[in-house]
Amino acid sequence: MKILVIDIGGTNIKVASSDNRIPIKIPSGPTLTAEQMTKDVLAATKDWDYDCISIGYPGPVVHDRPLAEPHNLAPGWIDFSYQKAFGKPLRFINDAAMQALGGYKGGRMLFLGIGTGLGSAMIFDGVVIPLELAHLPYRKDRTYEDYVGLRGLERRGPERWRKSVLDVIERLRAALICDSVLLGGGNAKLMKDLPSHVVLGANSNAIDGGIKLWQDISEPTTAIKGVPAKTAKQTIKVG
Repeated sequence: MKILVIDIGGTNIKVASSDNRIPIKIPSGPTLTAEQMTKDVLAATKDWDYDCISIGYPGPVVHDRPLAEPHNLAPGWIDFSYQKAFGKPLRFINDAAMQALGGYKGGRMLFLGIGTGLGSAMIFDGVVIPLELAHLPYRKDRTYEDYVGLRGLERRGPERWRKSVLDVIERLRAALICDSVLLGGGNAKLMKDLPSHVVLGANSNAIDGGIKLWQDISEPTTAIKGVPAKTAKQTIKVG
């Protein structure tokens, strides 16, 4: 089975496949709609061969559909007919959960994606749990995302931003009782002197996670929270 993976971000859409593992980037931003995303992806991959699609979405997902509009993109994502637009079987997952799935090595792991916004997910003994922590209050009437997302980096500068990222990592790790933290997103590369329990994610994590969504495993496996009920008999083993 050949799989197309679409990772939707606030700055770029990354598109790769099981045959084309190096992602291509398509600019996104606050004017990007679901309709334009599908047109751009179809145009960029018109010569690619694939059977199905995994979509990492920057927001909550239920039953292979967005549950809320994205904070850093244009509206119109909830009611759009993705199946009709792409004409292929597809599966939606929260984008942070997709990256977490691709980088999971075991135990109780927190994933934080620091890019345009703040993505979050946790994997506990093989079960992927999408989280929505970005817009919780943090300091001075601002949210976690206001401090560690792109706005925080631009507003406060790299040095103060790094301190905030480390502080947020430790607060959330303690609250969720995690063994390790996988730090991903476009700005993770700007971090320095990370603690031993924090690992920088690889660029391939989102692609690997998208491919794992379609793995056909016949042996008993660990279910992933958030995978639609219709796919419950084909759960995904991680780790």
